[in-house]
Amino acid sequence: MMQLLLNRFKNTVLLFVMVLISCGNFSQTESVEKTNMLQNSAHSNPETKKDLVIGANQTDAYLPLLKGKQIGIVANQTSVIFKNSGHTSYTHLVDSLVALNLNIKKVFAPEHGFRGTADAGEVVKDGIDTKTGLPIISLYGDNKKPKPEQLADIDYVIFDIQDVGARFYTYISSLHYVMEACAEQNIPLLILDRPNPNGHYIDGPVLEMAHKSFVGMHPVPVVHGMTIGEYAQMINGEKWLKNNVNCILTVIPVKNYTHQTAYSLPIKPSPNLPNDVAINLYPSLCFFEGTNVSAGRGTQKQFQIFGSPFLDKAMFNYNFEFTPKPNEGSKYPKHEGKVCYGLDLSDAQQLNRLDLNYLIEAYQATSDKATFFNNFFIKLAGTDRLQKQIESSHTAYEIKKTWVRDLQTYDSMRQAYLIYR
Repeated sequence: MMQLLLNRFKNTVLLFVMVLISCGNFSQTESVEKTNMLQNSAHSNPETKKDLVIGANQTDAYLPLLKGKQIGIVANQTSVIFKNSGHTSYTHLVDSLVALNLNIKKVFAPEHGFRGTADAGEVVKDGIDTKTGLPIISLYGDNKKPKPEQLADIDYVIFDIQDVGARFYTYISSLHYVMEACAEQNIPLLILDRPNPNGHYIDGPVLEMAHKSFVGMHPVPVVHGMTIGEYAQMINGEKWLKNNVNCILTVIPVKNYTHQTAYSLPIKPSPNLPNDVAINLYPSLCFFEGTNVSAGRGTQKQFQIFGSPFLDKAMFNYNFEFTPKPNEGSKYPKHEGKVCYGLDLSDAQQLNRLDLNYLIEAYQATSDKATFFNNFFIKLAGTDRLQKQIESSHTAYEIKKTWVRDLQTYDSMRQAYLIYR
């Protein structure tokens, strides 16, 4: 245990030294560290700014585009128009556009459904919205991409969903397929942009296309540092759509926003991200979804705690206990009914980087390392290297050092598509 603590101290000291060096002449590794440090500092001490105005609220900018059109909307519970600057009062975008007598034909719903109550990974069925009577077409399950017949009566599509800036959060995968379907049918796509609560840094391994899946479709890092609007521009610009098709794209940007602007989400983006702490920890703790460790599903502290019945409580002072039980968003939680030992991070300081120490230490403390990782882990990581590095006792610093060149290449590419600085 003493050696593990010394390794963690060493990592902290080395990172601090790299930041100091970056003040003068610096290498590629130090350049990325300096960039992240500047981003993190700005986010931790945001300047006083004018009120944010999300894309959906800028009706004067997009209503003229929609008049006389037959419209499809990709939306969920976060697709709202706010009534006040504090974002505490709102109406749903679909309800608002119907009230304005726009010709809304149907709603396309991503993972978790139109009202956002389905479990992660749960098949969302087609249906009818009880409030508006509009048909709802699921974009999760077997029908991830709108079919030509589902777009046959549509001549304009709106995409308005709140994202959280992590590669494995599947809304950007739905975005890809919607863009591809629209491009193939020559239908314009309107994106009403929203802030990215994890948009102030980039971090993590860049996905290797050999490990492409619905939780990772593009060669981007785990934390990609872009809004939905920016990401859509990158999908188009990098020719990531099938057969190099190009989507006719219009983005309504967020006013008074930069990537250093802190933003607290007023509506849960999915059932298991209930608050700002969970959203901030999500990129780091979601790796546990590919292991035998629970990230808090089946509790009231989803993605704010972690633990399992197999962790050595003494090794890292895993003094927090919880017992997962079925609840909203998790009908069959991992380790249901079993006591899990781990850590409560709900009062932890905000992360401005991806923290691998939780994952590394849990692996070191687990009683059966052969069953720690499952097949989902490589899909989440987007590479098989991370698992091998952890199994080979690499420190977080050593692992992150291997990401630097790819992160720098990605960030150079990303710059061309940024709307906000």
